[in-house]
Amino acid sequence: MNFFNIFSEAEKSDPEIYERLNDRRAAFKQFSGFASKVAVLSVPFVIGSMFKKAYAGTNDAITDVLNFALTLEYLEAEFYTKGVSTAGLIPAGDVAGFTSIRDHENAHVNFLKTAIQGAGATPVSKPSFDFTAKGTFADVFSNYNTFLAVSQAFEDTGVRAYKGQAGNLVSNKTVLTAALQIHSVEARHASHVRYIRQLKGASVKPWITGNSGGGAPAAVYAGEENTTQAGVTITNINGMSISSEDASEAFDEPLTKDQVLAIVQPFFA
Repeated sequence: MNFFNIFSEAEKSDPEIYERLNDRRAAFKQFSGFASKVAVLSVPFVIGSMFKKAYAGTNDAITDVLNFALTLEYLEAEFYTKGVSTAGLIPAGDVAGFTSIRDHENAHVNFLKTAIQGAGATPVSKPSFDFTAKGTFADVFSNYNTFLAVSQAFEDTGVRAYKGQAGNLVSNKTVLTAALQIHSVEARHASHVRYIRQLKGASVKPWITGNSGGGAPAAVYAGEENTTQAGVTITNINGMSISSEDASEAFDEPLTKDQVLAIVQPFFA
């Protein structure tokens, strides 16, 4: 879940959120400099103070948006925390990468909790999880290949969830720039997991091809086989030799909030 989705959703519920923070461009221009450093400890306190300033007594709609994001971050943080701490699951050469992802996800949790508290609201408690998805991935913490497939599903879902909200940021170039910087980092995480799977023989590339996830949940990739963008057919455009696979790889398709919930719901106990 990308942080700037929160501001996008918040603006839907309260169009004056940026004005509450004073000049919207000035307020977020400084924040955009943090985009490449979202895991640093100071960020949660900065965001918390911003929300506290915007909402002396936050409304329920804003609290719901923040707590929804927090619940999803709990899911990812718990998954990577358990994965990294499970002896013998992750090969030694891959531990550092997943440790970094774990640390990022836990920083996201702390960020959201601080932001919610700064807004004068109460963060939701961490729910219980079933990372086997009701038995679908029964060996998720004993079989590295299964762990990687679930990790890929979480990362690819996050990237698509972001794109589902990106259009709401177009009116503010400063916020959009910062959001795209963070989005690029999330996409590189997804690419990293896919590359590891490819090295281990999975039928995947470092990017999404069509609607195939190479063993990851099929719902994550519904619609990714699209070969038309903005009404333009990409295949063989202008006489160039561009296959359907190549065309589908050129764009990540968006997921709605309901689609995201349907994908992650089986992982909740």
